[in-house]
Amino acid sequence: MSDATDPAVRRPMTKAARLSVIEEALLSHVITSQQQLLGLLSAQGLDVTQSTLSRDLDELHAVKTRKADGTVAYEIPIAVSHDGAAEQQSARDEQQLSKTLTGLVISVAAAGNIVVLHTPSGAAQYLGSVLDKSALDSVLGTIAGDDTVMIVTRDADAAAKTARRLLRLASDQRSAGPSDADAQD
Repeated sequence: MSDATDPAVRRPMTKAARLSVIEEALLSHVITSQQQLLGLLSAQGLDVTQSTLSRDLDELHAVKTRKADGTVAYEIPIAVSHDGAAEQQSARDEQQLSKTLTGLVISVAAAGNIVVLHTPSGAAQYLGSVLDKSALDSVLGTIAGDDTVMIVTRDADAAAKTARRLLRLASDQRSAGPSDADAQD
C-alpha cells in the first residue's frame, strides 16, 4: 500500500500543493459535496478542515453546477465570461491573482523577454498554472520547476512591464485601477 493511500500516514502540505490536489480531484472526479471531497483528500493523506476546504474552493472559484445527467457537482470554471460581467470578473481575477502572488512570490526579476519568479519549494508549478489561467496579454507561456517559474513574454519591454505588474500584485500594493504601464499590456 502506498503512503498516499495509507490512512495512518499524514503528510504536511503547502497551501499551493493542497490547492493543486483539490483542483485535480475536482477535474477528475464528480464531487457532489464538501464531505465527499474531504473523504477523498483524507484517503490521499491530506487532512483538511471543512472551513479550510470551503476557503480553498472559493479561491479556486469552484461552484456547484447541474450536469447534463442532473447531478449537482462542483466544477472549476475554465473560461472567463466575455459579456457585460467581464470587467467585474477581471477585477475579481486580478484580486485573486494578487492574493495568490502575495502568498507565493519570494522574488521577481526580468532579463530580456523573460521574467523569473522564485517561490517556496513546491509552489512553482501551482503558481505557473495560476499564471497560465490568468489574462496576461503579453505572456507567451510559463515553465515551472520546484521553486522557480519562468515566464516568456513577447519582448523585453513586455517582460519589464509584466515583472512590475507581478511585483506590484505580489506586494499587494494595488491601486484602484491598472497603472499606465499595465494599461499598455
